[in-house]
Amino acid sequence: MKKLLLIPVMLCLTITSPLSVHGKQGPEKQGMASCISCHSDFSSVLPKKHKPVRSGDITACVACHKPDFAGNAEPKPYSASIHRPHVKRGAKTDCTLCHTWVPGKRFGVKGVKTGQWVVSKAGMDGLKAAFDSWAGSTHLDAAHGKAGIVCLACHGKTLPEQGDTVENERCLACHGSLESLAARSAPKDFPDRNPHKSHLGEIACTVCHHGHMPSKVYCLGCHSRFNMKIPGN
Repeated sequence: MKKLLLIPVMLCLTITSPLSVHGKQGPEKQGMASCISCHSDFSSVLPKKHKPVRSGDITACVACHKPDFAGNAEPKPYSASIHRPHVKRGAKTDCTLCHTWVPGKRFGVKGVKTGQWVVSKAGMDGLKAAFDSWAGSTHLDAAHGKAGIVCLACHGKTLPEQGDTVENERCLACHGSLESLAARSAPKDFPDRNPHKSHLGEIACTVCHHGHMPSKVYCLGCHSRFNMKIPGN
């Protein structure tokens, strides 16, 4: 059985509320505020050659940047870049600034009629925790976030839930074949100590590589004297 892994990158755009940014409640009610409550001048946060934006919410963005719901295993720079800066580790976040959400019924992007999911209250709490980790932890989830990898790239077309797994095929779509990985990780001093060419055969990537928790070298469970390190441990 392949080990559980919840790699983030959720499509849910969370943004630090006016309360957590300024230390007091902003003029709009939480969940009803717009981007201009924090960004009075969009020119300071947009690329230099970006055309002027005067609208105060996400609908101005989706007019040109159509959300990608295909779930392809590839970087999505727009989605990653608009999500990551709006999460502050440990801060209370409010997805409904840019998303429509009726608990247990539908969850989508404002101004977009397609690509809606069903997210319960408990599911939303889990997504926020995963997303906070993706945006700023020391685990592999944050490494993926910095590379523009969002949730759907690993989990497919559906938003991740507790208990989801990530299949090897999703990892290899970006990282190359097991043969190429084995060639890159082969130790010069001891070729048999190669985590990507195990005597156990093809095992789940998630045995070693975790998303929201420290990764762990599975081999060290038996071979305690091996000197093996892993990113995100």
